[in-house]
Amino acid sequence: MSDTIRAERVTHSLVRDVDLPGGAGTLALVTLDNGFDHTKPNTLGPIGMAELTERLTELRARATAGEIAAIAITGKPYILAAGADLLGVGTVRTHDEALQLGRMGHAAYELLHEAGVPTFAFVNGLALGGGLEVALNADYRTVASDVAALALPETGLGLVPGWGGAYLVPRLIGIEKAVDVILRRPAQNKPFKPAEALALGLVDVQLDAADFLEQSIAWAARVVRGEVAVTRRELDPQPVWDAVVAGARGFLDAVVHGSRPAPYRALDLLAAARTATRAEAFAAEDEALADLIMSDEMRASVYAFGLVSGGKRPEGAPDPKLARPVTRVGIVGAGLMAAQIALLVTQRLGVPVVMRDLDQERVDKGLGYVRSTVEKLASRGRLAPDAAARIVASVHGTTDLQEFASCDVVVEAVTEILSLKKRVFAELETVVPPETILATNTSALSVTEMAADLQHPDRVVGLHFFNPVAQMPLVEVVQAEQTSPEALATAFAITKKLRKTAVLVKDRPGFVVNRLLVLVMGKVVEAIENGTAVAVADRALDPLGFPMPTFELFDLVGPAVGLHVLTSLREDLGDRFPASPGLEKLVAEGTRVVLDAPAPGLHKPVDPAIQAAFGEALPAGSEGRHGTPVLDGAGVLDAVLTALTVEVGHMLDEGVVAGPPQIDLCMILGAGWGFHTGGITPYLDRTGYSERVLGRRLLPDGVANVPAAVGG
Repeated sequence: MSDTIRAERVTHSLVRDVDLPGGAGTLALVTLDNGFDHTKPNTLGPIGMAELTERLTELRARATAGEIAAIAITGKPYILAAGADLLGVGTVRTHDEALQLGRMGHAAYELLHEAGVPTFAFVNGLALGGGLEVALNADYRTVASDVAALALPETGLGLVPGWGGAYLVPRLIGIEKAVDVILRRPAQNKPFKPAEALALGLVDVQLDAADFLEQSIAWAARVVRGEVAVTRRELDPQPVWDAVVAGARGFLDAVVHGSRPAPYRALDLLAAARTATRAEAFAAEDEALADLIMSDEMRASVYAFGLVSGGKRPEGAPDPKLARPVTRVGIVGAGLMAAQIALLVTQRLGVPVVMRDLDQERVDKGLGYVRSTVEKLASRGRLAPDAAARIVASVHGTTDLQEFASCDVVVEAVTEILSLKKRVFAELETVVPPETILATNTSALSVTEMAADLQHPDRVVGLHFFNPVAQMPLVEVVQAEQTSPEALATAFAITKKLRKTAVLVKDRPGFVVNRLLVLVMGKVVEAIENGTAVAVADRALDPLGFPMPTFELFDLVGPAVGLHVLTSLREDLGDRFPASPGLEKLVAEGTRVVLDAPAPGLHKPVDPAIQAAFGEALPAGSEGRHGTPVLDGAGVLDAVLTALTVEVGHMLDEGVVAGPPQIDLCMILGAGWGFHTGGITPYLDRTGYSERVLGRRLLPDGVANVPAAVGG
């Protein structure tokens, strides 16, 4: 391998012999362990994979000699393996090196298939990607009941399951379930729990976590003695196989739109898995994996993966020791966002929360949301009954402002009206002590202006949560002009305890996510105002592979909210953010902008009837209502990307964040943009927009793309 591959945190293969119960012989138990605790999962790189190959080769020889009756592989506590070392993969320089990575994994894992004795995987913890594939290559699999996640997430990372998964999974559980495992679940970032994996057939038996290894060894002994027989399903008939593949291809075309190659390459492997020999299938996996490793989309995915992994160490955060203790939190407002924040705070911080609104009806509605959500979580087994009771009891509702007097932090989550928020803070300052931190959940307004008239403006900080609060992993921590280090440190400490990723942003209009998202929506609507058909404009961004089309996003955030932020940003930043009389009309009339999704998992199409609000659609290329040519889909996409490039340049010049990586992290975690985009700046670099519009790259060559000097 090239010496450019970064230093590997080697996962060792530790072997010990175990006597199987009932005189079934000796089991050679291989434990994967990189020498760190569970916070640094086992990953599989060239050195570790070579060691695994060596150990399994030795064990095959022992099996041939009759010294052992079975082989099992397991992991260190709570971890089997988190797959290949992605950050190392991202430094591969040539196609041949990439090809060697795939072959190396197949060579090691094939030894489990050719051992000459029964082989087992005792899945005792996290098993992702190549970590799950090592289990799939064994003859039998047990899983502990407390395993955090099992998944093949590769297609969401710009890769394919390249160490046997694309061949073994459809033959093990059927082609329809395999499509879910390899294509649909990665797109949803939704791994499997042990019970789900058992129901699918990915594992053979689920065992209690308390004595998992002992039970697994006992179960393996019964298999070796012939007391337990595990039956495997027959292959799906070819017509069924072909029909499922065709349906999956149609789904990809409708959702992915060719924006990235990995899902299509994975589907090609699945299509061939029924008739290909094992050797043919594995060779095809090697080629697909090598091609994808040498793609810009995969390099952007590795860059994004690194950003998300490193996001727990926020750039620019002050010394954590400056954070003030938080024993009670106040929430101003009892609407949906306020109630969601209240629930999360008491659940994760474990402190009492007081939620205040103007009348008891609103307070009761907010408390009702907390109660009903907790009941749902408890009914699904995601909260223990005593924990559920504690959370409900910890959230108190009131109309009395004085109840905030004992709060260490108060978060306002009222309507996005600057004068209202200023009044809220002014009222709070009359009842809370000087050391209480005041936070705002504003999505676009000036935190500095909110604090300007206070006696202690230094105590005010922005904590911008995203909806839905429980699911969205990002919080934009906004530093106003006078925010103190103590207030900022407290905001970061709270965010960390809430298990969110914090990004420090300067107090500029729209911060990061809303500034760019609303700009995208604004430029699409601007094209429609000029004469582009709504249906054309709505799907113009399909090549980017965004989570949803423009008008579905409008529908999600609420057209009135979108219009409000667009108007606010236009007032603050000028006509780069366009006006839209058509959108104003839709909001005034309360018109729904999208139709129902044609099928589960598909996007909601724009309602063509809303064209009337913007005026008649005009032919592409003709003179539009603004005196400029009417754009087709490609023209709208170009206008959006050009505008994004300009805005990113302004944001960096303004110092909104420390650099391009923080913009990218915000768009990945706050807007759901795919890893294959790298956020936004890698995409603008590789498509040439940054150099054409700004005269420079946003990231150094090779950081999130295949370096220009590298060939296949």
